[in-house]
Amino acid sequence: MMPTPDHISVALPVGQAIERVKRVLFQPFDLAKWLTIGFCAWLAQLGEAGSSPHFNLGPRHGRGGMDDFRHTIEHAWNWVVQNLYWILPLAAFLLLIGLALWVLILWLSSRGRFMFLHCVALDKAEVAVPWRKFARAANSLFWFRLLVGLGSMLVSLPLVVVMALAAWRMIERGQPAVAGILELVGLGLLLLLLAFVCWVIGRLTSDFVVPIMFRRGIRCWRAWGVLLGLLAGNLGRFILYFLFRIVLALAIATVVITAVLATCCILGCFLAIPFLGTVLLLPILVFQRAYPLHYLAQYGPEYDAFLPAPGEPSSALVR
Repeated sequence: MMPTPDHISVALPVGQAIERVKRVLFQPFDLAKWLTIGFCAWLAQLGEAGSSPHFNLGPRHGRGGMDDFRHTIEHAWNWVVQNLYWILPLAAFLLLIGLALWVLILWLSSRGRFMFLHCVALDKAEVAVPWRKFARAANSLFWFRLLVGLGSMLVSLPLVVVMALAAWRMIERGQPAVAGILELVGLGLLLLLLAFVCWVIGRLTSDFVVPIMFRRGIRCWRAWGVLLGLLAGNLGRFILYFLFRIVLALAIATVVITAVLATCCILGCFLAIPFLGTVLLLPILVFQRAYPLHYLAQYGPEYDAFLPAPGEPSSALVR
């Protein structure tokens, strides 16, 4: 019997997701199946993994340090101005290449999310079938994610420009100003707020909108309407879900870091290799995909991605 909304639990789906991992990957273990599902997971994760280098230039104290820094910036700016005739075309070309790659990755990962969900929900290791079956839904998801990404860029870019101008004014003065620092802090907080909103939208889309699209065969905007209706009556439960997801993420990160350190970072080197890292982490990725599916299924059969879609034979049911 399906639990009523009065008995929604964030802990119960943990055990169910672990059982799903066992069933999909270990009962029985099949290397070909593992690699096939790993490919779908890798496709779904495109654009999400990666790291950025961090540079520590060391502290510079005193007016002389600020003057030297200002002189360096002015020298660099003059060099750029003198070479604009080739810098602008090159920058425009690289920008177009970067945008094209971003759009391609966004499109492929949108396809991959439905493929990976298909594998986890139905316990099937298939690539071609979900690629064709969910093409329309994946394209709808792609356009939604593209609009959200472009919108966030349009909002964040002016903030970054204003921050750069504020920093430049302090550099020209030769010393920090309280008003300038407060302006930078305020703009930085706005950027953090924007990043948080985008993260919440992305998390809701991945965890719930995609499964609703998968279950009902509807477009992304309609699935968002369904989810917003569900959120309106269960906001507290979903806030608790997000908090519990953070706890789960910390626990998973602790396990992975411990494993990396226990192997003297050898495991970390393998995890950094594209596709291979996804294959090695597949049990975790299957768990992370299955957990929100089991949580959402508690709200009723119309939200249960493990049930066959309308019009499909009941033999598609995999529990």
